[in-house]
Amino acid sequence: MSGSRFPLAVSLGDPAGIGPEIICASYARLRSETSSTHPFFVAGGFEVLRAAAEANGLDCSIIPIAQADEAPMAFAAGLPVMAGLDTTYTPGKPTKDGAQLALSSLQWATQLALRSEAAGVVTAPVGKAQLIEIGFDFPGQTEFLAHACDLHPRDAVMMLAGPSLRTVPLTVHVALSEVPSLLTADLITHKARIVAKGLQRDFGLERPRLAIAGLNPHSGEGGQFGDEESRVIEPAIAALQAEGFDVIGPVPGDALFTPLMRGGYDAALCMYHDQALIPLKALEFDEGVNVTLGLPIIRTSPDHGTAFDIAGTGKADPSAMCAAIRMAGQCAAARAG
Repeated sequence: MSGSRFPLAVSLGDPAGIGPEIICASYARLRSETSSTHPFFVAGGFEVLRAAAEANGLDCSIIPIAQADEAPMAFAAGLPVMAGLDTTYTPGKPTKDGAQLALSSLQWATQLALRSEAAGVVTAPVGKAQLIEIGFDFPGQTEFLAHACDLHPRDAVMMLAGPSLRTVPLTVHVALSEVPSLLTADLITHKARIVAKGLQRDFGLERPRLAIAGLNPHSGEGGQFGDEESRVIEPAIAALQAEGFDVIGPVPGDALFTPLMRGGYDAALCMYHDQALIPLKALEFDEGVNVTLGLPIIRTSPDHGTAFDIAGTGKADPSAMCAAIRMAGQCAAARAG
């Protein structure tokens, strides 16, 4: 089996959220693309998935497997699930047992990828409050994955990707008032290098084009609206250009995502969370994928949460999970070269 054809490992997410049903629905939708869809399996939750498929009227048989290399053969008959971890399916009603299953599934999927038994990891949404209750000591799954890979958190870079746009928030879950003090030329250059390398390795772009946003209106308007552009961002861009990277900016935020501008770069590096996520969600909400760059393993995730309020109602749209699975498969193929 070539490296790109090792199966993808999908973590279950919180079993009380929409994770189980969108995983089953994704299998039902993607199995018609079997010739081009990368085979995948779920790390645990056999009974949860079987109950979710039945409760939501999904055409998805659940196939137990004992090890990852059984998944490609089983994939044609049903959704392969590694047996051994489980709980009761309680949509919309999160429990500590469910949070423990979500964490154990994430840990299992990650270890399989690190041992090269899986081509990559696709993570379903987790409930952070529920994970904190069982001792999860990370801001999110991205930071957990960095730790599991023996990396510093800043070396794992979140990129939001859709069919026509890729964005990277340089600062993430912090108050907007803290952003100016957190921005440094070192932060920008460090993450830009990781993004460029990730686009080469996982997306097959020989010479990635990066656009770097300004922080202030009109990128500071020559210092009238702030000096972060001249003091921090422009020196970072100059340093990257001197290293041979294809970088432009600082581009004003109100111009960066216009149709004309979007055709001129492969990824936009943004100064704060909403500057990156608003355009991605506005343009490609149903197909937005969270990709973690900088890891030795591939990791993607749908760009939405657990949606406990609609879990089990049949309203959950699997499009983003389908996109995350497809993208992980494409990244695996790119790495296999």
